[in-house]
Amino acid sequence: MLPGVDPTGNFVEAVFVVIVGIEGDKDAYEHIHWDQANVLVQIGLLDPTGLPVTGAGAASKLRNPGLADPFFNEG
Repeated sequence: MLPGVDPTGNFVEAVFVVIVGIEGDKDAYEHIHWDQANVLVQIGLLDPTGLPVTGAGAASKLRNPGLADPFFNEG
């Protein structure tokens, strides 16, 4: 997931979006999108100051929409 980065042992939560195109009865393409900055913040390799990252809060919000929105500093 992070080539050249040694394992940190930190637990990371990340949200992935996968778009798969199907043509006929076969997978034609796959696009995987994920927030690498969010992962780097969680393992301590990126300072989040001034960045629009939410840490593991984004994944928690998707699992439980009733939680405060971490992006808008609710809660």
